[in-house]
Amino acid sequence: MSTATQAPPLVSMYESIKRIRAFEEKAISLFQDGIVPGFTHTYIGQEAVAVGVCSALEPGDRVASNHRGHGHIIARGADTSRMLAEMLGKQDGYLKGMGGELHIMDASINIIGANGIVGAGIPIAVGAALSDKLQKTGQVTVSFFGDGATSEGYFAEAINIAAIWQLPVVLVCENNCYGEFTPAEHVCAGTIYRRAEGYGIPGVEVDGQDVLAVREVAAEAVHRARAGEGPTLIEAKTYRWYGHVYGEEAMIGSYCYRPEEEIADWKANRDPVVLTRQRIIAEALLSEQELDRIDEAIAEEMDRASDFAQRSPLPPPEQALDFVFSERIPGPAQA
Repeated sequence: MSTATQAPPLVSMYESIKRIRAFEEKAISLFQDGIVPGFTHTYIGQEAVAVGVCSALEPGDRVASNHRGHGHIIARGADTSRMLAEMLGKQDGYLKGMGGELHIMDASINIIGANGIVGAGIPIAVGAALSDKLQKTGQVTVSFFGDGATSEGYFAEAINIAAIWQLPVVLVCENNCYGEFTPAEHVCAGTIYRRAEGYGIPGVEVDGQDVLAVREVAAEAVHRARAGEGPTLIEAKTYRWYGHVYGEEAMIGSYCYRPEEEIADWKANRDPVVLTRQRIIAEALLSEQELDRIDEAIAEEMDRASDFAQRSPLPPPEQALDFVFSERIPGPAQA
């Protein structure tokens, strides 16, 4: 649990940003040791988006995540031990090891799913928002997706129906400059947030490395949605430090689709951990030493999470048949 729950909001947000970073670094370490099966989609570099948006939500609000969703789930308060166990395919994972790193979810904190299909979480979020409107729950749903998802049919169809029916949903595009291995400008016509104009809803661009700026635009969008004024499209400009998947070099060889100087510049000058830490010190909210203690506590948490995940047993083989549903359709002779 948070060690800064009573601290000023910026300190709590720093702690959440740092927790996401430390979790992903631990996951990378386990991947490098051959312990994480398959590849992993890391959220490093984008932490301020998840934290800024989720800090504007109420506990009952929902989040629909995507394939790069570890940060969204941690920002909502998920158990990092169970998350790592799920990534390792272990019995004590959130989905008993059957979802893996792409599909971690926790219904108890209103995570309504992480989706490996690009853009597929957007209509799910819109459906949840329709339910909330019909039932008058007062809840809001947020959908996180990348720049690549805005070129999918899901995006246009879902945003259209959300606008028509004025649904309580916030659509957050994390524009990290690349869709898998392709620069966004090669496949995304125009400016993403301005597409909202065609649907008659607000669209706003925000610096995704500035957690307070993200929180401000998210809070306004959430307020509009809860007040019955419909959806907002937020485009958060951010950057992923690593590839589409960590270790992608094994698939694409020495080809590098991102200039080394570009990566170095974002790391050196636009790191959300460093930027948030600098602001806390500048505003005299905490000292360097106090921030270091937060960092140390989070590092210890990740060590415990790693130990828990590695000690957790593998699921029994017969579990492969659990949670599988099908419907028998009668043939002509049985109809």
